[in-house]
Formats: sequence, C-alpha cells, structure tokens
Amino acid sequence: MQNTYSFSQKLSAEFVGTAFLLATVVGSGIMAERLAGGNVAIALLGNTIPTGAILVVLITMLAPISGAHFNPAVSLVFAIKGELPSIRAAGFIFIQVLGGLLGVWLAHLMFDETVFQTSAKARSGGAQWLAEGVATFGLIVTILATLKAKESAIAMAVGLYITAAYWFTASTSFANPAVTIARSFSDTFAGIRPADALPFIAAQIIAALLALAFCQWQLASAPSKGE
Repeated sequence: MQNTYSFSQKLSAEFVGTAFLLATVVGSGIMAERLAGGNVAIALLGNTIPTGAILVVLITMLAPISGAHFNPAVSLVFAIKGELPSIRAAGFIFIQVLGGLLGVWLAHLMFDETVFQTSAKARSGGAQWLAEGVATFGLIVTILATLKAKESAIAMAVGLYITAAYWFTASTSFANPAVTIARSFSDTFAGIRPADALPFIAAQIIAALLALAFCQWQLASAPSKGE
C-alpha cells in the first residue's frame, strides 16, 4: 500500500513518537528509582520493561505514517540506502531531537521534578563506548534484517531487542543520538552527563554505518547459479 501521508504528517509522527519514547524512558526511570528502595537491579528492570513495551506500541501505530524511526541513526541509514531523501532525513533528525527534549520535560513535570536540568550521571570510558557501538549495531541489524524477513514483526523485534540490550550492554543501550541528547537534560536515573553524550553519539553513528555495510552484504541475494 502506497504511503500517502504528507511530510508534515510524517514529521508530526516522528515528533510525537520520540516524545512518548523519552517520556517513557525518563518517567519510568524516575518511578522505578522511587519504588525500588535502592535496589538498582529492580530499578533497571522497572525502566526496561516500559521502554520495550512503548516501542512496540509506537512502532505499530506510527510506522505506516513515517516509518517510526524515532532515532537519527535509523534515519541516517535509510537516507544512505536511498529510501529517505536527505532533506527529509535532516527534518526527521531535527524533529526527533526536539521531540526527545519535550518528552524529557513532560516526564519531569509529571513527577514534579525541576523541568530544566542537566545530568550529572557519569557514563564514560571505553567499555561504555563499545557497549553503545554493540547496542546500535544490533539495533540496525535487527531493523534491516526483520524488515526483509518479516516486516509485520518489526515492532515486536525492536521492542524485544531493546529490552534485551538494556541488560546485555554496559551502557544500558541508548543506541539513539536523540535519546542520548535528551537524557543529558535529565539528572535522574536515566541521565547522562552532557560531556559524555558526544562519545556515545559518535559510537552510535559509527556502529550504524558498520551495521548498514554488514546488512548490505549479509542480506544481498545470492547469485541464481550459486557461487
């Protein structure tokens, strides 16, 4: 079925989707930390489940409109693939960052936190940067491979991947430059110091490009007469 939505509708979908994603990430982090009684594992679990769940919901709802990227790394990959014009990709990325910031501020308001904050939570070092690379590589491969194997499963696949990656990566799987920027403005459970955000974003972009190159090889059709 041909996508007949206007560019403004697509931008709106990306804005609202990214805002709800960040409201969930930050809001559930605040709630989980308040209820966990100092148990960080329980707090992380309380942050993980809502994040994976909201991704399934948002992608299911909004993928028919905009593709449900909610992530500059994803938009960049589809621009390089030629499936998203560069000017539209730039618009997506800009609106994703704005939506992410709005989601963070909404979470602060809902939990009676100071609205405008910067995070003091340190997330730095080679292990963290590697973790972000692994998280983002896996996310892009999940998206591209699932789109080819079973497009209808993309929402569930992405939600489950992020749920798992919260726990198997040292960084708790930001895997998204817009999420990283937005979380740097929240001095809560989900935060990251602004000074630590840039290396995270660099690792995410590099890993996204590597994942695209891998998928272009891995998912290419074999020659009809064999190798």
